[in-house]
Amino acid sequence: MTITTTTTNQPGIVALRDPRARDAELTGAKAAALATAAAHGLPVLEGFVLTTAWSHRGDPPEAEWRGLSGAGAKALVVRSSSVAEDGAHQSMAGLFTSVLDVRDWQGFQDAVDEVLASGPPADLGAGADAAMAVLVQPFLAAGWGGVVFTADPVTGRTDRMMITASRRGPSAVVGGAEGGWTATATRRGRVTSVATPEADPLPISLRRKVFRLALRAERVFGGALDIEWAIDARGRVILLQARPVTALHGPVRGPVLGPGPLAETFPDPLRPLEQDLWLSPLADGLRVAIDLTGAAPPRALHESPVATAVRGVAVADLELLGVTRPRRTLARLLDPRPGARRLGAAMRVGRLAAALPELAQQTCERVDTDLAEVPPLAELTDLALLAVLDNARTALTALHGYEALAGMLGGKDESAPTAAEMALSALATARATGLPVDRVIEELPVVLALIPPRIGPPPRVPEVGGDPLPIGEGVGELALAREALRLRARWVQELGARAAWELGGRLVAAGLLDDPGTSTLLSLDELGAAVRYRRLPDDLADRTEPDDLPLPAEFRLATDGFPIAVSKGRGRTDRGIGAGGGVGRGMVHIGEHPPAGSVLVVRHLDPRLAVVVPRLSGLIAETGSPLSHLAILAREHGVPVVVGYPDATRRLPDGAVVQLDGRSGEVRPSIKTEEHR
Repeated sequence: MTITTTTTNQPGIVALRDPRARDAELTGAKAAALATAAAHGLPVLEGFVLTTAWSHRGDPPEAEWRGLSGAGAKALVVRSSSVAEDGAHQSMAGLFTSVLDVRDWQGFQDAVDEVLASGPPADLGAGADAAMAVLVQPFLAAGWGGVVFTADPVTGRTDRMMITASRRGPSAVVGGAEGGWTATATRRGRVTSVATPEADPLPISLRRKVFRLALRAERVFGGALDIEWAIDARGRVILLQARPVTALHGPVRGPVLGPGPLAETFPDPLRPLEQDLWLSPLADGLRVAIDLTGAAPPRALHESPVATAVRGVAVADLELLGVTRPRRTLARLLDPRPGARRLGAAMRVGRLAAALPELAQQTCERVDTDLAEVPPLAELTDLALLAVLDNARTALTALHGYEALAGMLGGKDESAPTAAEMALSALATARATGLPVDRVIEELPVVLALIPPRIGPPPRVPEVGGDPLPIGEGVGELALAREALRLRARWVQELGARAAWELGGRLVAAGLLDDPGTSTLLSLDELGAAVRYRRLPDDLADRTEPDDLPLPAEFRLATDGFPIAVSKGRGRTDRGIGAGGGVGRGMVHIGEHPPAGSVLVVRHLDPRLAVVVPRLSGLIAETGSPLSHLAILAREHGVPVVVGYPDATRRLPDGAVVQLDGRSGEVRPSIKTEEHR
């Protein structure tokens, strides 16, 4: 593309094609970027810059104005170009003024004064003293224009691009006057999703030109860019602005993760010591169970974390656990190995299913014996307490492995009294008989099924009133085995929690820590080093509790560890997974203490909710499994449950009346609202 150059000899004014224009300290970041782009052959309009050394109190640049505008025959645009804007860490987008369609000499002078007066305000920090240059170019009345990011600015993915286009030109988009047509595309330009399907789409031929220009510019500047572009009368794509994109996370990789079935066991973020004590054995047990049943390809199992923590939140590989279906590729459809693998696994599974109830019983008896033989923790030495933690991890691996096998091998129609049911009944009995609160857990350890594991002071016993609740009858050996194993796992977790808390207290007594809770910020190896050698990590003072920030229900991790939500595509979002309980209707309640008859909407199924489930009209969760304790408990009390409902806490407003179907998973507004007002 041939670009007409503007020459000038006036001090403080440089043409955009002048090599000096590439100096951002002289011409500001915006003009310097365009000068650099023009020098590399990118399509940039001609123009000149009133530099940071130019004084508008001097002679007005009338000669330059006449040359570029043809003495007023062509309209100009007068744009800010501050040294402080368009940086790698902050763009200051929209803070400074641009004046479009400037048509006469007086209008040009006024526009220059207006741009200079829009300099950085005093409250912008370090860049506040940065000088302002003024960029002057022909005004392009674009047929199409907009913005393209060579990385997704919403998710931070660097393997995606995002484009917004409008027939009214880029100013309508960047100024917010029009949303335009917005789409996400691959690096090859294939559109993967359209956020505004109602808008006129940018024609494919123009779209390809914009993407080609964007990728060329990215190669010139060496990083992801936010590009403002326009189509001229000849159908050429013109680069109007290029600046770095901030807050990127890199491409996403790995499996689909999410709290899913783990949220019921670990509803709160886990500290490092809790992750080592409880989450690592869970992952190991699940890995063995999946391997034995052939439920996943060996390579996928080897490369997967199975269960891990993201921002302290326990998450699982949802594809590996069967919560989310893996993407079906042609190669996978034609691969004969999965069938052969399942056939080989079926032979093992048949033997496992027959032997598992007895194995589970023997494991539970062994755990019960071992727990009974543990002396009071205060009587144990430091090394003996560390041994308790190591042995607890080993026991948890076996318990979780057998529990997972029981769940995978048991039939869908199998059921058994859940630990949550037994805990509620035991708690009601304790209240009725006047058992002191501080003795409830010691006398009735089944109550721990209602309390998530946590290293800290003795847990608080949930409050429940009324008569003891009826307990359902079990009809499946594997279902009974699963519940028994799950309960023992909770008991072993509690033993580990109390042993770790005892060690934290001893480190405080030794003068190493100020608070026993600080020990939870150590890994298990670091705790061992503190106990054995009285040595703490150098960075312990900088460590903090994990933030209780919500994670997407399903996500993949970017290369920097940031969770990127998995797109649900254009499928139906008005339903989740039916978990039983029939059909119900009630007023949505989000938060604690739901009133009787309400429909409780939560992010995760928390075991602490068991005490309120029987009085609900419905339960909706963003994650969870129909086989979870809460789902089973709700079904047995005739409370309809829907799990896996996307963004439930955001999409279902507090106070709205909804009807939910525990069979189909459908949730819809109820038209009969008068009686609830």
